[in-house]
Amino acid sequence: MSHRPARRTRTAVAALAAVSALTLTACAGPSVGATASGDASAEAVDWSQVEPAKEITWWSNHPGQSQELEQQLIDDFTAESGIEVDLVTAGADYDEVAQRFQAASQTDELPDVVIASDVWWFRYHLNDQIMPVDDVMEFLDADADDFQPALYADYEYDDQHWAVPYARSTPLFYYNKDLWTKAGLPDRGPETWDELVDWDAKLKAEVPDGGSTLGLSTGPSWGAWWFENMIWGQDGAYSDGFDLTLDTPEAVAGGEFVRDLFHGSGVATLSADDAMADFSSGLIASTIGSTGSLKGALDAASFEVGTAYLPDGPQGGGTPTGGTGLAIPSSRTPEQQLAAAMFLEFLTNTENTATFSQATGYMPVRTSAVESDAMKQTYEQTPQFRTAVDQLADKARVQDDVRVFVPGADALLNEALEQIVIEDADPRTAFEAITPRIEKAYEENVEPYL
Repeated sequence: MSHRPARRTRTAVAALAAVSALTLTACAGPSVGATASGDASAEAVDWSQVEPAKEITWWSNHPGQSQELEQQLIDDFTAESGIEVDLVTAGADYDEVAQRFQAASQTDELPDVVIASDVWWFRYHLNDQIMPVDDVMEFLDADADDFQPALYADYEYDDQHWAVPYARSTPLFYYNKDLWTKAGLPDRGPETWDELVDWDAKLKAEVPDGGSTLGLSTGPSWGAWWFENMIWGQDGAYSDGFDLTLDTPEAVAGGEFVRDLFHGSGVATLSADDAMADFSSGLIASTIGSTGSLKGALDAASFEVGTAYLPDGPQGGGTPTGGTGLAIPSSRTPEQQLAAAMFLEFLTNTENTATFSQATGYMPVRTSAVESDAMKQTYEQTPQFRTAVDQLADKARVQDDVRVFVPGADALLNEALEQIVIEDADPRTAFEAITPRIEKAYEENVEPYL
């Protein structure tokens, strides 16, 4: 896709209010003119003339094992607003919810609020399935400026936002402090991947039979997410804007690095199902997991869990933002949409985002919540969570456009990654195999709308 200009621009964001240490780099979505659903000719809704619906439906996968908490937040919202919310388990993960939402798009079975993950919201937008939230949030005085800039900007396209941040996360390095102590290692994560390789012999001597120093999982919406850290660590990337860069020496070096972790140094093993479960059981000494997995790991592990930034490669690295937001379907009535927006504002207000973060380990999505009394108490009780918040400030990096904006590209990138780590495939060959398929997906599903 080298004939196409990069379509995404990066802008510096001011230091977050109430968090003097929290300076982030945000990223607006590609801005190249009106899209179908962002057409300026679309008739604006006068929200002051709309009476909110008395009942709405929310499709969720309950990220971070949050179903009970989500229901409690719904009950609180209903008590405050009188609006009933039907919570539907629409899938076990983001992909299952998205597939169900796509299948329901031409039916009357659509929800009023839907989970919109980092690799799905843009497809919803291209398909004209969700509405921009800026006007209705302004009408509700929802203080959108208080959203953490890097997290809210992830949903920006054509100067409008198509979702609000909800269960937002970054990958985090988890390590077994007990095994670290037995191995005589310092009580911290490795600063670089090379350092973890150096520690491998000491850790291998302490892990149970069948275990390893590092266990990882792959799969759609997951493998190509954490692998960004490794490819960035070699100064590579999936793409520059929408232009694929998988054939560059730097990107191939990222593939060679992860290949060596599994088939060279043997530091890493692939978990058959869930690396976080293997970690919590004590089988593996360390893993990469979502910050949203922190609460579950702390509850399940019989040892002290350590958390650290993702290690750097020779050229740095960083951690990609990720997780999910909440979107409002464009085909719902204004009455349903207003009620849905009221619910979104309630779910993500300062108090409730702090409550959700405390319970799950996901990021507090409002700047006012980061240093709130409730969050300070969380940091004192669970210092591991402070690592996640600090990493967002110090190391967060917006994802490469191809992964999050081209439908199906995430799964194809994961396919190449699995060929490398499972089949010991040559990274250049694995990347070459998926390149024309990603290009075709861009040409058919993105380019016509730009």
